Amino acid sequence: MTIDDPVLLAEVTAAFEAYERALMADDVPAMDALFHDAPTTNRYGVGEVLYGIEEIREFRKGRGGSPQRKLGRVAITVYGARGEGAFATADAEFFRAASDRRGRQTQSWVKFADGWKVVSAHVSLEGSTH
Repeated sequence: MTIDDPVLLAEVTAAFEAYERALMADDVPAMDALFHDAPTTNRYGVGEVLYGIEEIREFRKGRGGSPQRKLGRVAITVYGARGEGAFATADAEFFRAASDRRGRQTQSWVKFADGWKVVSAHVSLEGSTH
């Protein structure tokens, strides 16, 4: 298996960066375009659990934008050969404005015929323990 093909890594990194720009601008259509349009696409947020693209879209419509943040360390890894079906993970630390708590974001990306799409995402804030 190929890991971190440079062309695929550049593509998914560009998609990840496009999503971050859309998130900070509250560009809902752009965010929606980067998530796979399917009932199997899920997103766990800091305060919400969303199953399927429709629940994700409804959440975004009523959210009023994401809290502004700055990214820390980002680790993106791509698995597979060029073409449809390649898979990638994107793990990022983030820091919200006026907070010292570190946030964590994990996204699973798949390359479809129409480009890289998030199929699963998880966002959490550090400091919640058992």
